[in-house]
Amino acid sequence: MSDGRAECVLDARDIRKRYCGGPQTVEVLAGASLRLRAGESLAVTGASGSGKSTLLHLLGGLDLADSGHIEVCGAAWAGMSPAEQGRWRNRHVGFVYQFHHLLPEFSALGNVMMPLRIRRVAAAAAQRQAQSMLEQVGLGERLRHRPAELSGGERQRVALARALVTHPALVLADEPTGNLDADSADTVFALLARMAREHGSAMVLVTHDADLAARCDRTLHLQHGALHETTATA
Repeated sequence: MSDGRAECVLDARDIRKRYCGGPQTVEVLAGASLRLRAGESLAVTGASGSGKSTLLHLLGGLDLADSGHIEVCGAAWAGMSPAEQGRWRNRHVGFVYQFHHLLPEFSALGNVMMPLRIRRVAAAAAQRQAQSMLEQVGLGERLRHRPAELSGGERQRVALARALVTHPALVLADEPTGNLDADSADTVFALLARMAREHGSAMVLVTHDADLAARCDRTLHLQHGALHETTATA
């Protein structure tokens, strides 16, 4: 087996991020650090406004830290141009949000094909891969339906299929079940965890749900800008 560093998908060290609001500067992240290996799942919990979504955006290269170091699959976001960042995200990172952000004018199949087409995968191959992924999330009979014709749980499963269709090394999920009822939330999370595990993806899950957090391999709590390891309680 290779050493732990060789298997490292995400390496974030001493991340700091401040926002200026008028005369006041708010330090959202004050030295947060985490490492994640292939196939490992990590939950990040914390109070509303603690910086969980900011952390996820930094990890995915959607924003840049003021200082610190973030590597995904061996490459640092800070060392890339915006175009290079976009290509690296498309190749290595999948996002799942609380709101599905599906394109309303496209079918479920068209939405899931989109990351592959951006990667310039041929249309026929992209369609085959997208259909297979939708079948894996139980939507094989809903390929041609547009988002408005799907339930909330079905829309989130389409978003999940879209995030995983490129088999990303890293999945970043921001409250992916926050808008769903309990049964739909359980179904979506179970699918997300199973598929990430089967594809060998590392996963960071931001959640307020202690039960979902407990189903991940580890949990870190974000408080006062730093991440603290939490342990399960009986």
